[in-house]
Amino acid sequence: MTERTAEATASDTSASTLDRRNKLVINLLLVSAFVVILNETIMGVAIPHLVTDLGITEVAAQWLSTAFMLTMAVVIPITGFLLQRFHTRPIFIAAMSLFSLGTLIAAAAPGFEVLLVGRVVQASGTAIMMPLLMTTVMTLVPPATRGRTMGNISIVISVAPALGPTISGLILSTLSWRWMFILVLPIAIGALVLGFLKVQNVTEPRPAPIDVFSIVLSAFGFGGLVYGLSNLGAGGADPLSSWLPLGVGLVALAAFVWRQLSLQRSDKALLDLRTFRSPVFAVAIVMMAISMMALFGTVIVLPFFLQDVLQLDALSTGLLLLPGGLVMGALAPVVGRLYDRVGARPLLIPGAIVVSGVLWGLTLVNENTSVWWVLAAHVALSAGLAFMFTPLFTSALGSLRPQLYSHGSAIIGTVQQLAGASGTALFIAVMASVTASNAAAGVAPLSAAAGGIQAAFLCGAIISLFGVLAAFFIRKPALSEGDERMLDDEAGSAAEGVPIGH
Repeated sequence: MTERTAEATASDTSASTLDRRNKLVINLLLVSAFVVILNETIMGVAIPHLVTDLGITEVAAQWLSTAFMLTMAVVIPITGFLLQRFHTRPIFIAAMSLFSLGTLIAAAAPGFEVLLVGRVVQASGTAIMMPLLMTTVMTLVPPATRGRTMGNISIVISVAPALGPTISGLILSTLSWRWMFILVLPIAIGALVLGFLKVQNVTEPRPAPIDVFSIVLSAFGFGGLVYGLSNLGAGGADPLSSWLPLGVGLVALAAFVWRQLSLQRSDKALLDLRTFRSPVFAVAIVMMAISMMALFGTVIVLPFFLQDVLQLDALSTGLLLLPGGLVMGALAPVVGRLYDRVGARPLLIPGAIVVSGVLWGLTLVNENTSVWWVLAAHVALSAGLAFMFTPLFTSALGSLRPQLYSHGSAIIGTVQQLAGASGTALFIAVMASVTASNAAAGVAPLSAAAGGIQAAFLCGAIISLFGVLAAFFIRKPALSEGDERMLDDEAGSAAEGVPIGH
């Protein structure tokens, strides 16, 4: 009896230690991911300042945001390979080292070109962090409580970008744009040091090939599409600068897909597209793309409206966008618990309807619009998106076999960033084009700018209708074989008195 008691005590201690290790790793990844993702949209409010300080055009300045997301879209597919090939700890250290280096380059940049390089290096580290976080959570967290944990990830993915304009607005009210990077640098280095000391390996690597040709194709595909979109609204630009890159991008993406379909037969694909055999995953990806286009397009255009049309300063703009980010952060854990209880559809449908309704409402803004109406619209948009992100992430990855978690995470990250970059480029291109057309027709400057912003939101509103339709086809996935084994293990552990959650 004493022997069995000692064994049970040792088992309890081992399980408790493992549980604490897993929670520590997840929490460190969450905090680090929040810091790096925050920098996706931190440039939004700063763009008007950069146009003046660096002597560049608005279309060029928006590349500081678009290049960040584009780099992530190009790098993230490689993370599917990295997560299979290497342990958790070295991947985390590589990601935070790249981000810290990029932040340092941006802080010391003498001009636009070096600043753009710093943003690209930053994005390279950020691109690794999000798939690492998602894959780790799917590996360690039991299926019954994934919604709650994915709710915390939703805070990182959605709230951090939403808070970017607020934080940059607060900084720019008293300091130069360089301080957006100077203040982040010690936080990034602190996260790197803490991770170096505390993060442990929680996944088992296995041999995985890497296909260089696939990387080249993905770079040309995503790069061509986003570059072409960003040039569409540039007044007086050569049409070839838009349509040629778009054509190259489409051809390269088609070749990339064909290449992956060929390689996945022998499990050598850079991005395994068998994930799309899950109907839930496929539809969730479509909704995710629509949601990210709406989020990033709105985040980039609203500061232009508030500063150029309503004549608010950077601080007021940032503060006006703060409540929406806080609402999204407060709702994310609640939505995660609701998902565990009621599933995806009861949350997604009302969320998609609210997002679409707000975007249609924003098509009516003009120079006489009240700032309080804009505040209410942004809060409502944030609430709608909060009801969408957690169910989408959890349903998409939960519908896959565990062997495909790393590929699913990489695909989600790739689509998310490509959609965000496309949304940013599309909204800016439409806004710039219509504004220039209005000005050429003799419309007053404020009215011309307002008309361009209305047109940008109209594009988002039309796209959002497809999101409402797709919401009816998402459901909470049945347990995969790997999840069933996890639940069986937990049931056995509970019967033996071992704490669940290891």
